[in-house]
Amino acid sequence: MSPLMKHNDRQNSGGELCMKGGIYSDEKCPVCGSAFHDFGSALRCPQHPKCRATRFKVIFGKITKRFQSYDEAFRFLTGLRFKTDEATFDERDYRKDNPLGFSNISEKWLGYKKDEVRPGSYKNIRCHIRYAQEYFNKLNVKEIRYGHLEDFVKSLENLSNKSKHNIMSTIHAFFTWMKRRQEILTMPEFPVISFELGYRNTVDKQTQQAIIEEVGRICSNRKVYLGIKWLATYISIRPVEMISLKEGEIDLENRYLYFPHPKERKFKSVPILPEDVELIKSFKLSFPSMPFFRHEGGIQGVKDGEHFGNKYFYKWWKRACENLKIDGVDLYGGTRHSSVRALRAYRSPEEIKRAAMSETNKAFERYMGKDSDDDLRSVYQQSAKIIPIDKPYNDKQMTMGKSI
Repeated sequence: MSPLMKHNDRQNSGGELCMKGGIYSDEKCPVCGSAFHDFGSALRCPQHPKCRATRFKVIFGKITKRFQSYDEAFRFLTGLRFKTDEATFDERDYRKDNPLGFSNISEKWLGYKKDEVRPGSYKNIRCHIRYAQEYFNKLNVKEIRYGHLEDFVKSLENLSNKSKHNIMSTIHAFFTWMKRRQEILTMPEFPVISFELGYRNTVDKQTQQAIIEEVGRICSNRKVYLGIKWLATYISIRPVEMISLKEGEIDLENRYLYFPHPKERKFKSVPILPEDVELIKSFKLSFPSMPFFRHEGGIQGVKDGEHFGNKYFYKWWKRACENLKIDGVDLYGGTRHSSVRALRAYRSPEEIKRAAMSETNKAFERYMGKDSDDDLRSVYQQSAKIIPIDKPYNDKQMTMGKSI
């Protein structure tokens, strides 16, 4: 049974109009002490008609609401009866704790999401919902329409279109959850927010190798060098996934790295090269639950054996780039994206996409990058070889041209 029907106290199953509830007062007749009765236009004493109530309350099932005038109380009661007749009455709309207020029910949704998604994803979802909670606050979610959402987007004027899109995607997921639970019966239409992701700066393979070698030169922990080298080699692995790798997820016998919780939410197994198997053996694996990429002793503020932070690879990549006077190339662009672009000269897009384990064409296109002028010239050069420019027409074409 839906929450709406669960809280719907209809009493007109036989087709009669709902007459549930009534208007009452805590006051008594000052003359005889009798309770006031409802005579359709006022609450008054049956024995002393001039004695009338000045304070009113509507009682409708579990709902109690106070009013300063009879007319206000009458309109409220009539509204409740009308909603009951049309089967749209929901007791929660009138409760003092406002369970369908945006802030209240979205907090309930966050409680579910915390157990369903990874901590990093939950942090983003919570941030997105906080924007909406500040804007919608106690507004009943059933009252939110396209206009409300459009006005909300406009209030985010200091954010980029990508950030607005991400926030609205989270809110759309929240509304989908409410509809699935039948907290709401219909979904509001959502504004469309267009944006174009920027392209990361990349480097050629020679520059990439120089940066990685510089990391190996300046960092005493060999696993930093190895991790960044793997990011450039195994283009299906993201930096955060690499850092989370545990020793028990390294299969030397079958030559695989396993990632149980990747961004794609599907178990990912990455085959590795024989030379990397030999490299791993030189580190002597200890315990299955121990992080493979972990700190060694001697670093202030860091415990021996503690796993690398999410930005630890980036820290050393950036330092190596500074030493080599290379600007504007982040870890992701300099490893995964640069390797994908370099592979275009040797492998087909389909082969590269399979190796990158990219789920969407849009994401893969960003990895491939935009074609440079040199890329286009290469295509045109091939085109020129296919179509000889010294003999634009053969004899048959010339004959056909004359007949025309």
